[in-house]
Amino acid sequence: MVDKLKLTAAMMLLAAGVVGYYILANEPELWRIVALLAGLALATAAVMQTPVGRSAWLFMKEARVELSKVVWPTRKETVQTTLVVIALVLLVALFLWIVDLGLIKGVSMLTGRS
Repeated sequence: MVDKLKLTAAMMLLAAGVVGYYILANEPELWRIVALLAGLALATAAVMQTPVGRSAWLFMKEARVELSKVVWPTRKETVQTTLVVIALVLLVALFLWIVDLGLIKGVSMLTGRS
């Protein structure tokens, strides 16, 4: 129950930051952004006190570790793959255009409109 209250408080703090952003419409943009970021920071701090927040933080840390294991393609590989994709798209477009023309001619012949 305490965790639900913390999550509710976090949502209220975030909402307060958003409301503060719009209430300060006549103030300089900096103050509006500070109000929004303060609400976000306080909401984050409240969420981090719950098991849900801690598990989300652990997930993000593990995702970052997994992301570092990714082998990214080189520029040359990326360009080559892109060119192959473009060539295949053009080839399929040409094929479909020819099939479409054939179907149009066939339907025209069947309906006697040729």
